[in-house]
Amino acid sequence: MAATHEVFNQSVPLEGHDVAGLDVALREGVQREGGEAHLADLRRIGILAGDPVRIREGELANRNPPELHQYDRFGHRIDEVEYHPAYHSLMTVAVAEGLAGAPWADDRPGAHVGRAAKFAVWTQVEAGHGCPISMTYSVVPALRAEPSLAGAWEPLLTSTTYDPTPGHAPEPGKKVGAIAGMAMTEKQGGSDVRANTTKAAPTSNASGPGEEYALTGHKWFCSAPMSDLFLMLAYTDAGLSCFAVPRWLPDGTRNAIGVQRLKDKLGNKSNASSEIELDGALGRLVGDEGRGIPTILAMVNHTRLDCVIGVTGQMRGGLSQAVHHARNRSAFGKPLIDQPLMRNVLADLAVESEAATTLMTRLAGGYDRGEGAFTRIATAIGKYWVCKRVPSFAAEALECFGGAGYVEEAPMARLFRESPLNGIWEGSGNVICLDVLRAAAKDPESVAALLDEIALARGADARLDRAVDDLHAELADPADLELRARRIVERAALALQGSLLVRFAPEAVADAFCATRLAGDGGRAFGTLPPGTDLTAILDRAWPSA
Repeated sequence: MAATHEVFNQSVPLEGHDVAGLDVALREGVQREGGEAHLADLRRIGILAGDPVRIREGELANRNPPELHQYDRFGHRIDEVEYHPAYHSLMTVAVAEGLAGAPWADDRPGAHVGRAAKFAVWTQVEAGHGCPISMTYSVVPALRAEPSLAGAWEPLLTSTTYDPTPGHAPEPGKKVGAIAGMAMTEKQGGSDVRANTTKAAPTSNASGPGEEYALTGHKWFCSAPMSDLFLMLAYTDAGLSCFAVPRWLPDGTRNAIGVQRLKDKLGNKSNASSEIELDGALGRLVGDEGRGIPTILAMVNHTRLDCVIGVTGQMRGGLSQAVHHARNRSAFGKPLIDQPLMRNVLADLAVESEAATTLMTRLAGGYDRGEGAFTRIATAIGKYWVCKRVPSFAAEALECFGGAGYVEEAPMARLFRESPLNGIWEGSGNVICLDVLRAAAKDPESVAALLDEIALARGADARLDRAVDDLHAELADPADLELRARRIVERAALALQGSLLVRFAPEAVADAFCATRLAGDGGRAFGTLPPGTDLTAILDRAWPSA
Protein backbone atom coordinates (compact mmCIF):
# COMPACT_ATOMS: atom_id res chain seq x y z
CA MET A 1 0.00 0.00 0.00
CA ALA A 2 1.38 3.37 -1.00
CA ALA A 3 2.06 5.90 1.73
CA THR A 4 -0.54 8.65 1.59
CA HIS A 5 1.00 10.99 4.11
CA GLU A 6 3.68 11.40 6.70
CA VAL A 7 3.15 12.67 10.23
CA PHE A 8 4.92 15.95 10.91
CA ASN A 9 4.29 19.17 12.84
CA GLN A 10 2.56 17.23 15.60
CA SER A 11 3.29 17.65 19.28
CA VAL A 12 4.58 14.84 21.50
CA PRO A 13 3.20 13.60 24.83
CA LEU A 14 4.19 15.60 27.89
CA GLU A 15 5.98 12.96 29.98
CA GLY A 16 9.34 12.11 31.45
CA HIS A 17 9.56 15.46 33.22
CA ASP A 18 9.64 16.71 36.81
CA VAL A 19 6.17 18.17 37.33
CA ALA A 20 7.14 19.99 40.53
CA GLY A 21 10.47 21.13 39.14
CA LEU A 22 8.72 23.11 36.40
CA ASP A 23 6.37 24.81 38.88
CA VAL A 24 8.42 27.66 40.30
CA ALA A 25 5.48 29.34 42.03
CA LEU A 26 4.62 26.12 43.86
CA ARG A 27 8.13 25.53 45.16
CA GLU A 28 8.46 29.15 46.26
CA GLY A 29 5.13 28.92 48.06
CA VAL A 30 6.18 25.80 49.96
CA GLN A 31 9.38 27.48 51.13
CA ARG A 32 7.63 30.73 52.02
CA GLU A 33 4.97 28.93 54.08
CA GLY A 34 7.46 26.93 56.14
CA GLY A 35 7.53 23.65 54.21
CA GLU A 36 11.18 23.59 53.21
CA ALA A 37 11.63 20.21 54.91
CA HIS A 38 9.27 18.73 52.30
CA LEU A 39 10.99 19.94 49.13
CA ALA A 40 12.83 16.65 48.61
CA ASP A 41 9.51 14.80 48.89
CA LEU A 42 8.00 17.27 46.42
CA ARG A 43 10.75 16.59 43.92
CA ARG A 44 10.28 12.83 44.28
CA ILE A 45 6.54 12.96 43.63
CA GLY A 46 7.13 15.46 40.83
CA ILE A 47 9.26 12.90 39.03
CA LEU A 48 6.68 10.19 39.69
CA ALA A 49 3.93 12.43 38.27
CA GLY A 50 5.89 12.80 35.04
CA ASP A 51 6.63 9.09 34.75
CA PRO A 52 5.01 7.67 31.58
CA VAL A 53 4.03 4.54 33.52
CA ARG A 54 2.05 6.58 36.06
CA ILE A 55 0.48 8.71 33.34
CA ARG A 56 -0.75 5.53 31.61
CA GLU A 57 -2.17 4.29 34.91
CA GLY A 58 -4.19 7.49 35.17
CA GLU A 59 -5.57 6.90 31.69
CA LEU A 60 -6.39 3.25 32.42
CA ALA A 61 -8.12 4.04 35.71
CA ASN A 62 -10.46 6.39 33.87
CA ARG A 63 -11.07 4.16 30.85
CA ASN A 64 -11.95 1.26 33.15
CA PRO A 65 -14.32 2.66 35.78
CA PRO A 66 -15.21 0.70 38.92
CA GLU A 67 -17.92 -1.95 38.80
CA LEU A 68 -20.42 -2.84 41.52
CA HIS A 69 -20.97 -6.51 42.35
CA GLN A 70 -23.94 -6.74 44.70
CA TYR A 71 -23.99 -10.56 44.87
CA ASP A 72 -21.51 -13.39 44.55
CA ARG A 73 -22.20 -16.31 42.23
CA PHE A 74 -23.95 -18.21 45.02
CA GLY A 75 -26.45 -15.42 45.67
CA HIS A 76 -24.85 -13.93 48.81
CA ARG A 77 -25.06 -10.14 49.13
CA ILE A 78 -21.50 -8.82 49.01
CA ASP A 79 -21.73 -5.15 47.85
CA GLU A 80 -18.18 -5.10 46.52
CA VAL A 81 -16.83 -2.48 44.13
CA GLU A 82 -14.11 -3.74 41.82
CA TYR A 83 -11.48 -1.26 40.67
CA HIS A 84 -8.98 -1.54 37.85
CA PRO A 85 -5.45 -2.44 39.05
CA ALA A 86 -4.25 0.98 37.85
CA TYR A 87 -6.49 2.63 40.45
CA HIS A 88 -4.92 0.60 43.23
CA SER A 89 -1.46 1.43 41.94
CA LEU A 90 -2.22 5.16 42.06
CA MET A 91 -3.69 4.81 45.54
CA THR A 92 -0.56 2.97 46.68
CA VAL A 93 1.64 5.86 45.57
CA ALA A 94 -0.65 8.51 47.06
CA VAL A 95 -0.76 6.85 50.49
CA ALA A 96 2.96 6.04 50.47
CA GLU A 97 3.78 9.66 49.65
CA GLY A 98 1.78 10.88 52.64
CA LEU A 99 -1.13 12.46 50.78
CA ALA A 100 -3.72 10.76 53.00
CA GLY A 101 -3.58 11.04 56.78
CA ALA A 102 0.20 11.10 57.18
CA PRO A 103 0.56 14.88 57.83
CA TRP A 104 -1.24 14.45 61.16
CA ALA A 105 1.59 12.20 62.32
CA ASP A 106 4.43 14.14 60.64
CA ASP A 107 6.36 16.23 63.17
CA ARG A 108 8.36 18.11 60.52
CA PRO A 109 7.47 21.81 60.13
CA GLY A 110 5.10 22.62 57.30
CA ALA A 111 3.51 19.17 57.09
CA HIS A 112 0.23 20.45 55.68
CA VAL A 113 1.70 22.84 53.11
CA GLY A 114 4.13 20.14 52.01
CA ARG A 115 1.27 17.69 51.63
CA ALA A 116 -0.80 20.29 49.76
CA ALA A 117 1.96 20.84 47.22
CA LYS A 118 2.42 17.12 46.68
CA PHE A 119 -1.33 16.62 46.29
CA ALA A 120 -1.49 19.43 43.71
CA VAL A 121 1.27 17.71 41.74
CA TRP A 122 -0.08 14.17 42.01
CA THR A 123 -3.65 15.11 41.07
CA GLN A 124 -2.29 16.06 37.65
CA VAL A 125 -1.79 12.35 37.00
CA GLU A 126 -5.36 11.42 37.90
CA ALA A 127 -7.90 13.27 40.03
CA GLY A 128 -10.53 10.63 40.84
CA HIS A 129 -8.54 8.60 43.35
CA GLY A 130 -7.80 11.85 45.16
CA CYS A 131 -11.33 11.74 46.61
CA PRO A 132 -10.72 8.94 49.16
CA ILE A 133 -7.23 10.31 49.76
CA SER A 134 -8.74 13.69 50.63
CA MET A 135 -11.40 12.22 52.91
CA THR A 136 -8.82 10.12 54.76
CA TYR A 137 -6.75 13.25 55.36
CA SER A 138 -9.76 15.28 56.46
CA VAL A 139 -11.43 12.78 58.78
CA VAL A 140 -8.68 12.86 61.42
CA PRO A 141 -9.50 16.25 63.04
CA ALA A 142 -13.19 15.33 63.19
CA LEU A 143 -12.48 11.98 64.85
CA ARG A 144 -10.47 13.75 67.52
CA ALA A 145 -13.77 14.97 68.96
CA GLU A 146 -14.01 11.42 70.39
CA PRO A 147 -10.57 10.42 71.76
CA SER A 148 -11.38 6.70 71.98
CA LEU A 149 -12.15 6.58 68.26
CA ALA A 150 -9.19 8.73 67.33
CA GLY A 151 -6.85 6.58 69.38
CA ALA A 152 -8.04 3.43 67.67
CA TRP A 153 -8.21 4.68 64.09
CA GLU A 154 -5.47 7.30 63.70
CA PRO A 155 -2.56 4.84 63.43
CA LEU A 156 -4.27 3.26 60.41
CA LEU A 157 -5.50 6.48 58.83
CA THR A 158 -2.05 8.08 59.10
CA SER A 159 -0.28 4.97 57.81
CA THR A 160 1.74 5.23 54.60
CA THR A 161 0.69 1.72 53.55
CA TYR A 162 -2.32 1.29 51.31
CA ASP A 163 -4.28 -1.78 52.39
CA PRO A 164 -7.43 -2.42 50.31
CA THR A 165 -7.98 -5.90 51.70
CA PRO A 166 -11.43 -6.39 53.23
CA GLY A 167 -11.66 -6.90 56.95
CA HIS A 168 -12.32 -5.32 60.29
CA ALA A 169 -10.26 -2.39 61.45
CA PRO A 170 -8.83 -1.16 63.75
CA GLU A 171 -8.22 -4.51 65.44
CA PRO A 172 -4.43 -5.07 65.50
CA GLY A 173 -3.18 -7.51 62.89
CA LYS A 174 -6.24 -7.16 60.65
CA LYS A 175 -5.20 -4.10 58.64
CA VAL A 176 -2.01 -2.07 58.21
CA GLY A 177 -3.71 0.97 56.74
CA ALA A 178 -7.22 2.40 56.41
CA ILE A 179 -9.11 4.69 54.05
CA ALA A 180 -11.99 6.90 55.16
CA GLY A 181 -15.10 8.22 53.43
CA MET A 182 -18.05 10.45 54.16
CA ALA A 183 -21.82 10.24 53.54
CA MET A 184 -23.85 13.31 54.44
CA THR A 185 -26.29 14.20 51.67
CA GLU A 186 -29.65 12.59 51.04
CA LYS A 187 -32.11 12.68 48.13
CA GLN A 188 -34.49 15.20 49.61
CA GLY A 189 -31.95 17.62 51.02
CA GLY A 190 -28.64 17.74 49.17
CA SER A 191 -26.60 20.48 50.83
CA ASP A 192 -29.48 21.11 53.26
CA VAL A 193 -28.41 18.34 55.62
CA ARG A 194 -30.97 19.40 58.23
CA ALA A 195 -33.54 17.92 55.84
CA ASN A 196 -31.98 14.47 56.33
CA THR A 197 -34.24 11.65 57.49
CA THR A 198 -31.71 8.99 58.55
CA LYS A 199 -32.26 7.99 62.17
CA ALA A 200 -29.87 6.68 64.80
CA ALA A 201 -30.83 4.88 68.02
CA PRO A 202 -28.58 3.58 70.83
CA THR A 203 -28.10 -0.18 70.79
CA SER A 204 -28.03 -0.33 74.61
CA ASN A 205 -29.05 1.74 77.59
CA ALA A 206 -25.88 3.76 77.18
CA SER A 207 -25.82 6.77 74.90
CA GLY A 208 -23.51 9.69 74.28
CA PRO A 209 -20.05 10.23 72.76
CA GLY A 210 -18.28 7.00 71.78
CA GLU A 211 -21.36 4.83 72.30
CA GLU A 212 -22.81 2.51 69.67
CA TYR A 213 -25.93 3.43 67.67
CA ALA A 214 -27.84 1.74 64.84
CA LEU A 215 -28.41 3.90 61.76
CA THR A 216 -31.37 3.45 59.42
CA GLY A 217 -31.89 5.50 56.27
CA HIS A 218 -30.24 6.31 52.96
CA LYS A 219 -27.46 8.45 51.55
CA TRP A 220 -27.64 9.94 48.05
CA PHE A 221 -23.89 10.36 47.68
CA CYS A 222 -21.29 8.17 49.31
CA SER A 223 -17.97 8.39 47.54
CA ALA A 224 -15.44 5.58 47.77
CA PRO A 225 -17.86 3.01 49.27
CA MET A 226 -15.02 0.52 49.77
CA SER A 227 -13.53 2.74 52.47
CA ASP A 228 -12.92 1.24 55.91
CA LEU A 229 -14.66 4.00 57.87
CA PHE A 230 -17.28 6.65 57.10
CA LEU A 231 -18.47 9.76 58.86
CA MET A 232 -22.25 10.07 58.55
CA LEU A 233 -24.98 12.35 59.83
CA ALA A 234 -28.17 10.96 61.37
CA TYR A 235 -30.87 12.19 63.71
CA THR A 236 -31.12 11.16 67.35
CA ASP A 237 -33.73 12.51 69.74
CA ALA A 238 -31.34 15.37 70.47
CA GLY A 239 -30.95 16.37 66.82
CA LEU A 240 -28.57 15.85 63.89
CA SER A 241 -25.50 13.95 65.10
CA CYS A 242 -22.23 12.65 63.67
CA PHE A 243 -21.30 8.96 63.60
CA ALA A 244 -18.22 6.95 62.68
CA VAL A 245 -19.51 3.92 60.77
CA PRO A 246 -17.11 1.08 59.86
CA ARG A 247 -17.64 -1.07 56.76
CA TRP A 248 -16.72 -4.24 58.67
CA LEU A 249 -17.78 -5.26 62.18
CA PRO A 250 -15.51 -6.81 64.83
CA ASP A 251 -17.00 -10.28 64.28
CA GLY A 252 -15.85 -10.20 60.65
CA THR A 253 -19.27 -9.58 59.12
CA ARG A 254 -20.19 -6.70 56.86
CA ASN A 255 -21.91 -3.75 58.44
CA ALA A 256 -25.47 -3.19 57.23
CA ILE A 257 -24.46 -0.77 54.47
CA GLY A 258 -26.11 -1.73 51.17
CA VAL A 259 -24.63 -0.25 48.01
CA GLN A 260 -27.63 0.34 45.73
CA ARG A 261 -25.84 1.59 42.64
CA LEU A 262 -22.85 3.58 41.42
CA LYS A 263 -23.32 7.04 39.97
CA ASP A 264 -22.74 7.46 36.24
CA LYS A 265 -20.90 10.78 36.43
CA LEU A 266 -19.77 13.43 33.98
CA GLY A 267 -16.17 12.97 35.07
CA ASN A 268 -14.24 11.59 38.03
CA LYS A 269 -14.65 8.21 36.34
CA SER A 270 -12.04 6.27 38.30
CA ASN A 271 -13.72 7.03 41.62
CA ALA A 272 -16.82 5.11 42.73
CA SER A 273 -19.60 7.37 43.96
CA SER A 274 -22.59 5.47 45.24
CA GLU A 275 -26.06 5.50 46.73
CA ILE A 276 -26.30 3.48 49.93
CA GLU A 277 -28.99 2.18 52.27
CA LEU A 278 -28.40 1.81 56.00
CA ASP A 279 -30.42 -1.00 57.57
CA GLY A 280 -29.38 -0.78 61.20
CA ALA A 281 -25.74 -0.07 60.35
CA LEU A 282 -23.69 0.20 63.54
CA GLY A 283 -21.68 3.31 64.26
CA ARG A 284 -20.26 5.24 67.19
CA LEU A 285 -21.22 8.77 68.12
CA VAL A 286 -18.56 11.40 67.43
CA GLY A 287 -19.00 14.47 69.61
CA ASP A 288 -22.25 15.25 71.40
CA GLU A 289 -25.73 14.33 70.23
CA GLY A 290 -27.31 17.16 68.29
CA ARG A 291 -23.91 18.63 67.43
CA GLY A 292 -23.35 16.71 64.21
CA ILE A 293 -22.83 19.67 61.91
CA PRO A 294 -20.18 21.44 64.03
CA THR A 295 -18.45 18.09 64.55
CA ILE A 296 -18.30 17.11 60.89
CA LEU A 297 -17.30 20.64 59.84
CA ALA A 298 -13.82 19.85 61.14
CA MET A 299 -13.67 17.37 58.28
CA VAL A 300 -15.48 19.58 55.75
CA ASN A 301 -13.10 22.50 56.25
CA HIS A 302 -10.18 20.29 55.28
CA THR A 303 -11.96 18.73 52.30
CA ARG A 304 -12.72 22.27 51.14
CA LEU A 305 -9.03 23.03 51.39
CA ASP A 306 -8.46 19.99 49.21
CA CYS A 307 -10.94 21.38 46.68
CA VAL A 308 -8.65 24.39 46.35
CA ILE A 309 -5.59 22.14 46.16
CA GLY A 310 -7.12 19.85 43.55
CA VAL A 311 -8.28 22.71 41.34
CA THR A 312 -4.88 24.36 41.62
CA GLY A 313 -3.30 21.14 40.38
CA GLN A 314 -5.81 20.93 37.53
CA MET A 315 -5.02 24.48 36.47
CA ARG A 316 -1.31 23.84 36.51
CA GLY A 317 -1.75 20.58 34.61
CA GLY A 318 -3.84 22.28 31.93
CA LEU A 319 -1.35 25.13 31.63
CA SER A 320 1.57 22.72 31.33
CA GLN A 321 -0.17 20.73 28.60
CA ALA A 322 -1.06 23.89 26.66
CA VAL A 323 2.44 25.40 26.87
CA HIS A 324 4.07 22.11 25.94
CA HIS A 325 1.79 21.77 22.91
CA ALA A 326 2.46 25.34 21.82
CA ARG A 327 6.20 24.75 22.02
CA ASN A 328 5.96 21.69 19.79
CA ARG A 329 3.57 22.75 17.04
CA SER A 330 3.81 25.45 14.38
CA ALA A 331 1.15 27.44 12.54
CA PHE A 332 1.34 30.21 9.98
CA GLY A 333 5.07 29.88 9.64
CA LYS A 334 6.29 29.79 13.23
CA PRO A 335 5.82 27.90 16.53
CA LEU A 336 2.57 28.52 18.31
CA ILE A 337 4.48 29.67 21.39
CA ASP A 338 5.85 32.58 19.30
CA GLN A 339 2.47 33.73 18.01
CA PRO A 340 1.52 36.97 19.84
CA LEU A 341 -2.10 36.04 20.49
CA MET A 342 -1.25 32.55 21.70
CA ARG A 343 1.36 34.07 24.01
CA ASN A 344 -1.33 36.32 25.44
CA VAL A 345 -3.62 33.35 26.10
CA LEU A 346 -0.89 31.26 27.71
CA ALA A 347 0.40 34.15 29.84
CA ASP A 348 -3.13 34.90 31.04
CA LEU A 349 -3.58 31.26 32.02
CA ALA A 350 -0.22 31.38 33.78
CA VAL A 351 -1.30 34.40 35.84
CA GLU A 352 -4.49 32.59 36.87
CA SER A 353 -2.56 29.45 37.77
CA GLU A 354 -0.06 31.35 39.91
CA ALA A 355 -2.85 33.25 41.69
CA ALA A 356 -4.44 29.93 42.63
CA THR A 357 -1.12 28.39 43.65
CA THR A 358 -0.15 31.31 45.89
CA LEU A 359 -3.54 31.29 47.59
CA MET A 360 -3.45 27.51 48.05
CA THR A 361 -0.02 27.49 49.70
CA ARG A 362 -1.02 30.41 51.94
CA LEU A 363 -4.12 28.55 53.11
CA ALA A 364 -2.21 25.33 53.79
CA GLY A 365 0.43 27.27 55.69
CA GLY A 366 -2.34 28.76 57.81
CA TYR A 367 -3.45 25.27 58.81
CA ASP A 368 0.12 24.42 59.82
CA ARG A 369 0.32 27.51 62.00
CA GLY A 370 -3.13 27.07 63.55
CA GLU A 371 -4.50 30.33 62.10
CA GLY A 372 -8.09 29.24 62.67
CA ALA A 373 -9.70 32.67 62.36
CA PHE A 374 -8.10 33.22 58.96
CA THR A 375 -8.49 29.72 57.52
CA ARG A 376 -12.15 29.39 58.54
CA ILE A 377 -13.23 32.16 56.19
CA ALA A 378 -10.39 32.24 53.66
CA THR A 379 -10.73 28.54 52.82
CA ALA A 380 -14.40 29.01 51.93
CA ILE A 381 -13.63 32.14 49.91
CA GLY A 382 -10.81 30.39 48.08
CA LYS A 383 -12.90 27.29 47.48
CA TYR A 384 -15.66 29.33 45.89
CA TRP A 385 -13.51 31.45 43.60
CA VAL A 386 -10.80 29.07 42.43
CA CYS A 387 -13.39 26.38 41.71
CA LYS A 388 -15.44 28.92 39.75
CA ARG A 389 -12.46 29.77 37.58
CA VAL A 390 -11.34 26.29 36.60
CA PRO A 391 -14.06 25.28 34.07
CA SER A 392 -13.33 28.31 31.86
CA PHE A 393 -9.61 27.76 32.45
CA ALA A 394 -9.89 24.13 31.33
CA ALA A 395 -11.90 25.11 28.26
CA GLU A 396 -9.29 27.67 27.23
CA ALA A 397 -6.40 25.27 27.78
CA LEU A 398 -8.23 22.67 25.70
CA GLU A 399 -8.79 25.19 22.92
CA CYS A 400 -5.04 25.75 22.68
CA PHE A 401 -4.91 22.29 21.10
CA GLY A 402 -7.65 22.99 18.58
CA GLY A 403 -9.50 19.87 17.47
CA ALA A 404 -6.72 17.69 18.85
CA GLY A 405 -7.79 18.69 22.35
CA TYR A 406 -11.38 17.60 21.81
CA VAL A 407 -10.72 13.89 21.46
CA GLU A 408 -10.69 11.34 24.25
CA GLU A 409 -7.09 10.36 23.53
CA ALA A 410 -5.94 13.80 24.65
CA PRO A 411 -5.59 14.58 28.37
CA MET A 412 -7.62 17.76 27.95
CA ALA A 413 -10.98 16.00 27.60
CA ARG A 414 -10.57 14.36 31.01
CA LEU A 415 -9.42 17.66 32.51
CA PHE A 416 -12.46 19.44 31.11
CA ARG A 417 -14.90 16.83 32.44
CA GLU A 418 -13.24 17.00 35.84
CA SER A 419 -13.27 20.79 36.05
CA PRO A 420 -16.79 21.40 37.47
CA LEU A 421 -16.56 18.81 40.25
CA ASN A 422 -14.78 20.65 43.04
CA GLY A 423 -17.17 23.58 42.63
CA ILE A 424 -19.98 21.19 43.60
CA TRP A 425 -18.23 18.91 46.09
CA GLU A 426 -18.36 20.04 49.73
CA GLY A 427 -20.87 22.79 48.97
CA SER A 428 -21.80 24.36 45.65
CA GLY A 429 -21.22 28.05 45.03
CA ASN A 430 -24.32 29.40 46.72
CA VAL A 431 -23.82 27.20 49.78
CA ILE A 432 -20.22 28.35 50.15
CA CYS A 433 -21.13 32.02 49.83
CA LEU A 434 -23.87 31.70 52.44
CA ASP A 435 -21.38 29.92 54.71
CA VAL A 436 -19.04 32.90 54.33
CA LEU A 437 -21.84 35.26 55.37
CA ARG A 438 -22.64 33.08 58.39
CA ALA A 439 -18.97 32.94 59.37
CA ALA A 440 -18.73 36.71 59.09
CA ALA A 441 -21.84 37.19 61.27
CA LYS A 442 -20.92 34.65 63.95
CA ASP A 443 -17.17 35.18 64.01
CA PRO A 444 -16.12 38.80 63.35
CA GLU A 445 -12.59 37.75 64.26
CA SER A 446 -12.40 35.75 61.02
CA VAL A 447 -13.31 38.80 58.93
CA ALA A 448 -10.74 40.85 60.80
CA ALA A 449 -8.08 38.20 60.15
CA LEU A 450 -8.92 38.17 56.43
CA LEU A 451 -8.80 41.95 56.13
CA ASP A 452 -5.55 42.09 58.13
CA GLU A 453 -3.98 39.63 55.70
CA ILE A 454 -5.11 41.62 52.68
CA ALA A 455 -3.91 44.88 54.29
CA LEU A 456 -0.33 43.61 54.37
CA ALA A 457 -0.04 44.81 50.75
CA ARG A 458 -1.60 48.21 51.44
CA GLY A 459 0.09 51.00 49.48
CA ALA A 460 1.97 48.70 47.11
CA ASP A 461 -0.48 48.97 44.20
CA ALA A 462 -3.15 51.63 43.71
CA ARG A 463 -5.43 49.22 41.84
CA LEU A 464 -5.33 46.77 44.73
CA ASP A 465 -5.96 49.57 47.21
CA ARG A 466 -9.10 50.59 45.32
CA ALA A 467 -10.29 46.98 45.24
CA VAL A 468 -9.77 46.67 48.97
CA ASP A 469 -11.68 49.89 49.59
CA ASP A 470 -14.55 48.50 47.50
CA LEU A 471 -14.48 45.29 49.55
CA HIS A 472 -14.70 47.24 52.81
CA ALA A 473 -17.68 49.15 51.41
CA GLU A 474 -19.40 45.89 50.41
CA LEU A 475 -18.88 44.42 53.87
CA ALA A 476 -20.13 47.57 55.60
CA ASP A 477 -23.41 47.63 53.65
CA PRO A 478 -26.04 45.53 55.51
CA ALA A 479 -28.63 45.63 52.70
CA ASP A 480 -29.42 42.51 50.64
CA LEU A 481 -26.46 40.53 51.93
CA GLU A 482 -27.69 37.19 50.64
CA LEU A 483 -28.46 38.68 47.25
CA ARG A 484 -24.93 40.12 47.09
CA ALA A 485 -23.15 37.11 48.59
CA ARG A 486 -21.40 36.00 45.41
CA ARG A 487 -20.32 39.55 44.64
CA ILE A 488 -18.87 39.95 48.13
CA VAL A 489 -17.02 36.63 48.11
CA GLU A 490 -15.65 37.21 44.61
CA ARG A 491 -14.28 40.61 45.62
CA ALA A 492 -12.77 39.16 48.77
CA ALA A 493 -11.09 36.38 46.80
CA LEU A 494 -9.64 38.74 44.21
CA ALA A 495 -8.41 41.14 46.87
CA LEU A 496 -6.77 38.28 48.76
CA GLN A 497 -5.13 36.88 45.63
CA GLY A 498 -4.02 40.36 44.59
CA SER A 499 -2.50 41.02 48.00
CA LEU A 500 -0.57 37.75 47.93
CA LEU A 501 0.73 38.28 44.39
CA VAL A 502 1.77 41.88 45.03
CA ARG A 503 3.77 40.69 48.02
CA PHE A 504 5.22 37.45 46.69
CA ALA A 505 5.03 37.13 42.89
CA PRO A 506 7.30 38.78 40.31
CA GLU A 507 6.21 42.24 39.21
CA ALA A 508 5.09 41.05 35.76
CA VAL A 509 2.64 38.51 37.25
CA ALA A 510 1.29 40.84 39.94
CA ASP A 511 0.92 43.73 37.51
CA ALA A 512 -0.99 41.60 34.99
CA PHE A 513 -3.30 40.33 37.73
CA CYS A 514 -4.06 43.76 39.17
CA ALA A 515 -4.59 45.26 35.71
CA THR A 516 -7.05 42.63 34.53
CA ARG A 517 -8.69 41.12 37.62
CA LEU A 518 -8.89 44.28 39.73
CA ALA A 519 -8.77 47.31 37.40
CA GLY A 520 -10.69 45.77 34.52
CA ASP A 521 -8.07 46.55 31.87
CA GLY A 522 -8.50 43.08 30.35
CA GLY A 523 -11.48 41.43 28.72
CA ARG A 524 -13.78 38.72 29.98
CA ALA A 525 -11.99 35.88 28.17
CA PHE A 526 -8.49 34.56 28.79
CA GLY A 527 -5.96 36.03 26.36
CA THR A 528 -6.97 39.67 26.82
CA LEU A 529 -3.95 40.93 28.75
CA PRO A 530 -3.40 44.58 27.73
CA PRO A 531 -0.49 45.87 25.60
CA GLY A 532 2.59 46.48 27.67
CA THR A 533 2.18 43.27 29.71
CA ASP A 534 5.53 41.49 30.01
CA LEU A 535 4.39 38.24 28.43
CA THR A 536 7.93 36.90 28.12
CA ALA A 537 8.63 37.24 31.83
CA ILE A 538 5.34 35.55 32.72
CA LEU A 539 5.87 32.64 30.31
CA ASP A 540 9.51 32.14 31.26
CA ARG A 541 8.42 31.80 34.88
CA ALA A 542 5.57 29.44 34.04
CA TRP A 543 7.79 27.18 31.92
CA PRO A 544 11.47 27.72 32.80
CA SER A 545 13.76 26.68 29.95
CA ALA A 546 16.05 24.86 32.36
